[in-house]
Order: sequence, then C-alpha cells, then structure tokens
Amino acid sequence: MSLKSWGRYPIVNNIVYPFESEEQLVPVIDSQGEIIPYGNGRSYGDSALSESIIHMKMHDYFINFDEKKGILHVQSGVLLAEILNSFVPRGWFLKVTPGTKLITVGGAIASDVHGKNHHIEGCFSECVEEFEIMLTDGQIVTCSKKLIPELFKATCGGMGLTGIILNAKLILKKINSQYINQTTIKTQNLKETFAAFEEYRGSPYSVAWIDCLAKGDSLGRCLLMTGDFRDDGQLDYTPAEKFSIPFDFPGFALNNWSVRAFNRLYYGKVKQRISRQKVDIDTFFYPLDAIGHWNRIYGRKGFTQYQFIIPKEMSYEGLQAVLKTIAASGKGSFLAILKLYGPANENYLSFPMEGYSLALDFKIESGLFELLDKLDEIVLQYKGRIYLSKDVRVSKAVFEQGYPQIETFRKFRKEHKMDIKFQSLQSKRVEI
Repeated sequence: MSLKSWGRYPIVNNIVYPFESEEQLVPVIDSQGEIIPYGNGRSYGDSALSESIIHMKMHDYFINFDEKKGILHVQSGVLLAEILNSFVPRGWFLKVTPGTKLITVGGAIASDVHGKNHHIEGCFSECVEEFEIMLTDGQIVTCSKKLIPELFKATCGGMGLTGIILNAKLILKKINSQYINQTTIKTQNLKETFAAFEEYRGSPYSVAWIDCLAKGDSLGRCLLMTGDFRDDGQLDYTPAEKFSIPFDFPGFALNNWSVRAFNRLYYGKVKQRISRQKVDIDTFFYPLDAIGHWNRIYGRKGFTQYQFIIPKEMSYEGLQAVLKTIAASGKGSFLAILKLYGPANENYLSFPMEGYSLALDFKIESGLFELLDKLDEIVLQYKGRIYLSKDVRVSKAVFEQGYPQIETFRKFRKEHKMDIKFQSLQSKRVEI
C-alpha cells in the first residue's frame, strides 16, 4: 500500500505501518531511521509523506465524554465527521472546524487547523484541553497549555514533527440546531469586499468565495457568507449524501475559459446584494465533502492549494497585487476562499495572524510553480506567510521569513532529538 496526499502530488513510494496497540508503535519507531504519522490523507501537499509512514486512521476509539463540561476524549485517528455524526444529535458541535470534516483529530492538532470563526475562537488548539503524545524514545507524555507548554506549542501546528499524537480531550460547543441562519452579501470589487467583512465582523462565522479572474473595476468581487446557529431545536442531523467523481478529468478540462465561465455563473447565481438562507451544517461548513473524490477534477497530475495570509494593515494592497497577478496569468482557480482572521496564538508554527487569508486551488501544470514564485514575492513584500498544510513547493528561504519562531521550533526539535526521527518530505524541503 502506498499513500498519497489529497493533492496527489508528488507521488512517493512508501512503506506503511498500521498498528493495533500503542505498544506496537515503539518497535516501529525504533526500527525506522525516519518516519511521519499520516491520518486520513487530506493534507494537500507533502507534510505527511515520507518513505516510512505510521498510519493513524485505525486508532479511532471514542474513550469518554464529560456531558457537564462538554469535553470529549478520543483517539487521534477519529474523524471530525465521526464526532459530528455522534454528537450533533445530542446538541454538541466542534468549537473550531476547518472546511472539511474528513480529517483526523491528530491531523487537526498537527496542522492547528482553523475555520470560519478564527476571528472569534482562534485555532483548533484553543479547544484542545490536553493530548497524549509518544516521543522519539517511545515515552508517552500528557501535554497541555499548562503541562509541558513548550511541547504543546511545538506540536500544535508542528506538522507531526514532534511525535505521535495518540489521543486528545476536546472542548465541544453547545448548539440547539443543525441549521445555520446564513446571510450572503454580493460585492462588486475588493473595496466592497473588505467593507463587508468589517461590517459583518461580529458574525460568529464568515467566509467569502472570491472571483480570482475578475479584472479592472470588478477585481476582488465576491460572495461573502456569514452565519450563526439557529435556535429551533432541530438536531436530527443526517450527513449529506455524496456524489462521487468517477474518474480523473482530462487535463484540458480545467483551463482559463472553463474556470472563467464557472466563476461568472457562480457569481451570477446570486441576484440580490444581500440575501438570507437557512442551510444545514454540511452546506455551510463542508460543501466540498458532499463530492467524493473531488480531487479528480484536477486530472492525473494532481493539484496544489496556495494559501497565504497577510497582516490586516497590509491586506488590501497585498491581495490587490496577488489578484492582479493571478488574473494576468490566466491560471485561475474556481475555488478561491477569503477569510478574516483574529490575533495569532503562541504556537511556534501556527499559520493564522490578524489579517486576511486567501486560498486558491491550482492544477499542476507547466508554468504554475513560476506563478507561485511570483506570488511568494508579493506575500513576503507584504509581511505574509504560507500555510504548510496546503503547501507542496515553497522554499526554505520563503517559508522561514513568514514564521518568526522558526528557530525556536528547530532548536526544540534538535534538543529532543525529534529531528533525527520525525521527518517528512516537506520538513526536509524547508529544513524544519
């Protein structure tokens, strides 16, 4: 069995080590020169790829739930989807969730994922009460913000490079509906988009789809969706049925013309400047999860997501420069997501900072990496950074300029001999 990333690039031959008990992990770690944990394969790039991989997906038991405190104790291979299936009908939801529910708890911690409410709740680590992790020597330790805080700050966002996360206690959020009151705001350009984000800043959840191929007076036009849970007692949650992409699309299917046509149709489907809808959890939080194997849309060569964030005071000019560069290149993305973020946390490699982030999917093709190199220059010019969970090609020089605590992370790994054992293709590329 050879495991891939969700972007299906690069293709790497690897030896996969599943396990049935934690005791079985120790000889696996001891016997390998380098190894990396792998969850459900939803990271886009090479952060969970190596020649030797520990497959965590079967380590997926629910251990305990404290109803009074809303604290759920699960093994790290449990999917967020499995938590939702069990706990939404009981009136509980994830305090922080990314745009897919098909990731493991361990992966969510390792990436310190964020969602549509970062400006309110922060990253996933904010809802982690504690976790157990197996270190290089096989020792298992319990870690939290107060208990071994340096390990907590290195592990949350540390891309699996500090050890094997075994289980975690998560703080859930009380809800009284599986439905969301959604407001959709249609903007005409980037100036209106920024104004809309600020106007609806108090909304618990917000995210925008942006037309990255629009030019001139329409540059930066978007559909901003904001929302909050209803209070109607309707908790009969049933996961959305999937439609699956049965085969790889031909390479020519996604091109400047087809993406431009899709963007025009998607933007044009909303007629009013402000409209309101009642939508369910899956529609609001996880729209792409309803499409099985959607990564096949990008063809056999795969794709990558380019996600960056720029400090708030520089976001407008920075995003304007990025969007102009993308529109001029013709290499557009039909999936371009803009979000507003709150302040950064103290974790060494967590991605968010107070500002705006843009995420764009691009199929792997000739000239793409040259375009992304140009975007790197703009991101650094405006003091931004790149998200490791989505990355497959950023250089060490570009990466480390965006992360002021990178040397602290490197030093911590070296002191605890983690750099000898836990390595991925990505960690070698950016030398972390």
